[in-house]
Amino acid sequence: MYKVKMIAHGQVQGVGFRYGTVQIARQLKLRGRVWNNSDGTVGLYVQSDSQKALSDFEDKLRKGPTPFASVTNLEIYPDEFPDFKNFDIKY
Repeated sequence: MYKVKMIAHGQVQGVGFRYGTVQIARQLKLRGRVWNNSDGTVGLYVQSDSQKALSDFEDKLRKGPTPFASVTNLEIYPDEFPDFKNFDIKY
């Protein structure tokens, strides 16, 4: 099982980033959560049995999951967190 925490920087709030992220994650059969941070970044917990799926997800996030999003930096760290059953948005 691969588990990572990601922090997306750039134009990532108010542009459908979280919604687009959920759609991509579900297509790739990833599990986890995405949320807005108070500093204007977006945080994600992502888990998968497939390293390739995580890599594909990273590539799609860097390109921006919506036409209005612009990711200038994507921090990725190995992390431990409770298992998720699906991928959702934390409000």
